[in-house]
Amino acid sequence: MGTLRERLRKVRTDEGRPKAPTRAKKASRKEAKKAPLTVVQDQVEYSVRKRRSSIGREQYLELKDNVRRKLLDALDLTILNELTEEEVDSQIRSVGGKLLDQSAVSFNREERDVFLQEIVDDVVGFGPLEPLLQDAAISDILVNGAKQVYVDTEGQIVLTDVEFRDDKHLRHVIDRIVSKVGRHVDESSPMVDSRLPDGSRVNAIIPPLAVDYPVLSIRKFRQDTLSMDQLIAGDTITEEIAELCKACVSARLNILISGGTGSGKTTLLNIFSAYISHRERIITIEDSAELQMQQPHVVRLETRPPNIEGKGGVTQYELLINCLRMRPDRIILGEIRGREALDMLQAMNTGHDGSMSTVHANTPRDALTRLETMVAMGGTELPQTALRQQISSALDVIVQTQRLPDGTRKMTYFSEVVGMEGEMITMQDIFKFERKGVSEDGKSLGAHAATGVVPRFLDKIRATGIDISPEVFIV
Repeated sequence: MGTLRERLRKVRTDEGRPKAPTRAKKASRKEAKKAPLTVVQDQVEYSVRKRRSSIGREQYLELKDNVRRKLLDALDLTILNELTEEEVDSQIRSVGGKLLDQSAVSFNREERDVFLQEIVDDVVGFGPLEPLLQDAAISDILVNGAKQVYVDTEGQIVLTDVEFRDDKHLRHVIDRIVSKVGRHVDESSPMVDSRLPDGSRVNAIIPPLAVDYPVLSIRKFRQDTLSMDQLIAGDTITEEIAELCKACVSARLNILISGGTGSGKTTLLNIFSAYISHRERIITIEDSAELQMQQPHVVRLETRPPNIEGKGGVTQYELLINCLRMRPDRIILGEIRGREALDMLQAMNTGHDGSMSTVHANTPRDALTRLETMVAMGGTELPQTALRQQISSALDVIVQTQRLPDGTRKMTYFSEVVGMEGEMITMQDIFKFERKGVSEDGKSLGAHAATGVVPRFLDKIRATGIDISPEVFIV
């Protein structure tokens, strides 16, 4: 926790805060100096630890509220979009600093920097969340009401010192987040999926569905895309398995990535997609756009929730149907969740080989069962044997990911879908992660190992000119 506190202190004092990209300038600096600043009025404050300030917590919050109100009164809220972010930041700090000087409170330099940064975050950012959003080591932000903010850092869930003033303040920040992408949340529509400007995935649910208080969950978008080399260095995967994965993508095998929440499915999907040829037309379909495709010919599609009247919603199923009319070479479906399962399987069987998706499941076998269940829930009356035949002929590889108790992520199975044997889909594990216990410091022990089975798709890989030695599969 000490490390996290030190990182947040640096962000709050602007030491560790990355420089934000500036918008295109619409007004000259000379005009900006004359023009009053545009700020949207905001009922926000930012709670801090008592030990960070030479005054008491309540006095600190009262001072901050007074400075914020006077700041908004002193500024013209009409031309925010005409200024660059640097100019907005500079003018808020300048006016806020003068108002602070007029108060009876004296801060040291660090306390002053923290105070002014929080004022900036309140007026033009996401208030108390800003230090957490700026910390690259944090992967998830979990807000349980105004006074409980947890983060996932280095694989561990940690309670932070960050607080909102009250639930009304938290609701205001949620409204600001979802409104930026044209969505809304209220008592008639009390849950919403959204995203931040940087692509971070956001889910919010408020009373009456959330019984006690508003709940906000943010899965942060990595600005620095992970590479296969980083996964190898972190023992998530071995070099041999990585080479096989690259070969499977290049040979246009259909791949399903299975795993639980936070196990790294989307990260792995991003890494796999990097091996797709730049000559192919790729169409991605997601609930919340977060895939980072590196090819030039990419079409990104995103679902849309229904409006307040319950109309206008567009599902993954509808996007997938439309996608098939767009001449894709490969389809990347962010996650199979419902009735789109059958259409995705049919697409893989009808000329869109090399497609990929993810699914929530605990084992490769469970992933197949979930596909069957989702097809059945979609209302398709297909005989079980025919459905399993569709699945077995569509999928070539299932990759299982898992988040271990110590927070580390591993590829636990690399399995081949072989075909049908009677009424059962047959599979064989090519590699698996063998757990061997826990070390004294709580770290999971284990290693990846080949099972000794040579995959049947090896001939298909070799037919594309990629050479994989059979020795890779020797135990």
